[in-house]
Order: sequence, then C-alpha cells, then structure tokens
Amino acid sequence: MGVENSSFFRDTRGIDTVPLKLVFYLAITGAIIFLMAFSWNNMAPVYSGAKDSKQINSAALELEAIQDGYARNIQDMTSPEGSMCSIELSLPDVRFLAFGVDPDSDTNGNLSDSLWIVENNTIICQYENGARNLYHLDGETIVFQKGRLDNSTGLWVPDENKLSTGLVIEGPISCTFDFELVLDDGKYTMSHF
Repeated sequence: MGVENSSFFRDTRGIDTVPLKLVFYLAITGAIIFLMAFSWNNMAPVYSGAKDSKQINSAALELEAIQDGYARNIQDMTSPEGSMCSIELSLPDVRFLAFGVDPDSDTNGNLSDSLWIVENNTIICQYENGARNLYHLDGETIVFQKGRLDNSTGLWVPDENKLSTGLVIEGPISCTFDFELVLDDGKYTMSHF
C-alpha cells in the first residue's frame, strides 16, 4: 500500500520549486559565461603581448649569438659567408618592428614624417594601438644595416644608402628573416630581406 503511493512520478511535494531552481541555475551559468567572455576580451591583448615578447626575446638572443662569429668582408668577393641567423616571427598586431633605429620618434604612426633616430642594440616593437615595447640587446654595439641582393654577383651587399642604418619591418609580420654579420668599414648585422 505504501509502495504504490510513493512512486517517483506521483511525488509532487517539491514540484513548485523546480522552475525557481532552474531559473536560478541558468542565471548563474549565464553570469559565469558573461564573465569568462568579458575577461577573455581583456586578457587576449596581454596574452598576445606575452607571445610577441617571447618571439622578440628569442630573436634578440639569435642576433646576440652571431655577434662573436665570423664577419664576411664585403670588399672581398671570395670571402666566405659571415655568421648568420634566421628569425621566424609571427606578429599580427604589430605596426612595425625596428632593429637599431626609432622610425617613429613622435609616435604618430607615420614613419616618413620625421628623421629616424639611431638606437643601436635595440629592437622597438610598436603595436597598432600605439603601445611600444623596447628590447635591449646585450654585449658590444650592434649596428643594423639594410641589405640588398646584387644580381650581378649573387651576393648580399649593403644598401646603396650608407646613411640608412637600422631596419624597419612593417606589420603585420609573419615570415622568416635572415641576418648576416658583415665587415664593411665596421662590423654590421645586415638583413637578407
């Protein structure tokens, strides 16, 4: 007699609290999802910046490592290749990455309206939002020089404009960049791109 009356489907003692509990739990779940989405939007730039810093610090180590190597003499066509490094970068939110120069000293985003200031031993990373990070390269003075491929010899030589020290790569950046240590009235780290 008690078994028939205590069936699970016939027990209606707590039925009036089920909709209230359901609404309460759905509201808590919605609040948690909202907070996660809001925090992700705030944390994504921080995560991206940390990922970018890791890549640039790795590039700085590569550039520092070749400084004690062999420098190819540009004047001697038979000189063996200088110490080289390849740097793979993927920086989608970067406006520019500058090696040994500050091309936007007034930070207005225009790289051609002011003189480039030489900043040896530095890498400057400027983001689309205007924020900048400066990375210092340890050791002796590192002078960056833009290189160009001489089609007649097949060798990389410094750009004709000897006054243009420093390199600037405009974003978004996603490529592998090669650098070589060369000797031409001083020691330079020359680009092969």
